[in-house]
Amino acid sequence: MENIKDKVYEYLKTIPKGKVVTYSQIGEFLGNKNLARVVGNVLHKNNDVKNYPCYKVVNAKGGLSKNYAFGGIVGQKKFLMQEGIEVKNNVVDLKKFQYK
Repeated sequence: MENIKDKVYEYLKTIPKGKVVTYSQIGEFLGNKNLARVVGNVLHKNNDVKNYPCYKVVNAKGGLSKNYAFGGIVGQKKFLMQEGIEVKNNVVDLKKFQYK
């Protein structure tokens, strides 16, 4: 059976260009939305942003992560904006950009 890390990384590859998901969404995919903190820990250890776009994961309110592994909020914002995702006051509009 795949471990949680592998499942999280595989899920990241399914998020379409120009869309984001929340930590709890990935937790739900894993079977328990309360795994959001575990998901965050997995993402923080990601070292391959090209193949596993962890920058597409935001908090439940659309907020960026100050602990984003590739440059904090500034780095995450840069990656999101490169995909056409609007970021205002370090928040993404989930109604517009969330992948369902």
